[in-house]
Amino acid sequence: MEFLREEIALATNNPHKLREYREMLSPLGFIVLCPKDLGIVCDPEESGRNYRENSLIKARALSEMVKMAVLADDSGLEVESLLGFPGLWSSRFADMFKDYGEAQSSLVRMGKEAGSLRARFACTICYLEKKGARPLYFEGECKGRLLEAPQGRNGFGFDPIFQSDEGPLMFGLATDEEKNRVSHRHDALRKLAVYLAI
Repeated sequence: MEFLREEIALATNNPHKLREYREMLSPLGFIVLCPKDLGIVCDPEESGRNYRENSLIKARALSEMVKMAVLADDSGLEVESLLGFPGLWSSRFADMFKDYGEAQSSLVRMGKEAGSLRARFACTICYLEKKGARPLYFEGECKGRLLEAPQGRNGFGFDPIFQSDEGPLMFGLATDEEKNRVSHRHDALRKLAVYLAI
């Protein structure tokens, strides 16, 4: 089956995230473009109270600048014993430290002190078919636990201290292909892909 080639804008310049979207949506005929590809800067303040609100803020900001469908997502690592912290504030939590290594160690210590290292990655994708369109949301998760020490150097962010229940698979040691099969973003992307393919 052949699909028409259609451009869609993704509100990120993160190369890891961009690659994941392209791998999932290219077979459906979509050319995924980021702001850098389009020669624009889109970096709105993420002032939402949850993943949906932040993804919508980013999607709407980009939709004001392009004439195509738009995607944006927001995600975070939630530690069960910390009542979902850092979650929405995962990146801002990491920014409090000199590097991700220190942030990882601090989060593991906090989880242990609270009594559990159970955690999950969560992701919400917002899709706007055009400017002013009703937003559609696609949510995904990956359950697992924090590792007491980082394992591997693959992935990014908190990946080296996360082990998925699927496998079980350590994100820091997994290839992109292995991680993408079970990741929170891939879970949400699968749901989006089903919608776009209909």
